Amino acid sequence: ATGGFILRTNGEDSSDAELAEDIAYLRKTWSRIRELSMRMPPMSLLHQDLSLLQRVLRDMTTEATQTIRIDSREQFDVLLKFGLEFMPQAAGKLQLYKGERPIFDLYSIDEEIAKALGRRVELKSGGYLVVDQTEALTTIDVNTGGYVGARNFDDTIFKTNLEAAQAIARQLRLRNLGGIIIVDFIDMVRDDHREQVLAEFRKQLARDRVKTTAGGFSQLGLVEMTRKRTRESLAHMLCEPCLACSGQGIVKTARSVAYDVLREILREARQFTPREFRIVSSPQVIELFLDEESQHLAGLSDFIGKPISLQAEPAMGQGQYDIVLL
Repeated sequence: ATGGFILRTNGEDSSDAELAEDIAYLRKTWSRIRELSMRMPPMSLLHQDLSLLQRVLRDMTTEATQTIRIDSREQFDVLLKFGLEFMPQAAGKLQLYKGERPIFDLYSIDEEIAKALGRRVELKSGGYLVVDQTEALTTIDVNTGGYVGARNFDDTIFKTNLEAAQAIARQLRLRNLGGIIIVDFIDMVRDDHREQVLAEFRKQLARDRVKTTAGGFSQLGLVEMTRKRTRESLAHMLCEPCLACSGQGIVKTARSVAYDVLREILREARQFTPREFRIVSSPQVIELFLDEESQHLAGLSDFIGKPISLQAEPAMGQGQYDIVLL
């Protein structure tokens, strides 16, 4: 057949077998388009982009894939037809799930998604990871968790770091984290332990379909790595910034908000002369004005010569408040 193929940089690490499969798929697709164009009437649809399920079968199924279970008879039939025509080997791995329990419950999918969105990831050894995403990079901190006696301390750290190396590689895939990633393993005294942890980490990263590169330990004991960005991370796809903190992850304390309110009333008292000032804020802030900060509130009221009333608004976040002029 005439024509050629453009090999993009995304395929630079692909094997000959993978490239051959892609070429066979493209040739078959093009042949089908040409055949339909000869016999279909004008205004007919000759080709459209694959559905999500079809793309999963085409792009994510490998020799290591054991089975692909689908709980919809309709989708199963569509995918089986597509697979038999374009990917016979992958089609043989399709299974229709007929169990009574929802398939997400059977494999704890919702629980795994919740873990992949959490900041803390528990390890079986008792240690844990702390994952923080920022605009510039992602940091992953490894911790031992509970106290460990001095005799086995080095060995415990080594085992925790080995387990963390496996867990981190998995979390990178589940969360689809990309860009610069800094991993802070627990400090290890022995060089052979550091080398084994690094080797295990690189071995686990090699399983990733997305291109990754990992350096050695820096002088500060950090491992710097990169993972190619393919699409938005799981957190960006499923979540949005918190309405209370606007994505900062922190809010002002009730006391800080109370002092902001007092300063704001003082500013407004210099510009306006209402009959009364009313503070509308969260119950936490109002409670503070009624208790510990009551003297400051009374002192301000005497200073400006106006009464100040309070109104708790449960719908307000801790950092929110309004000054109403009455």
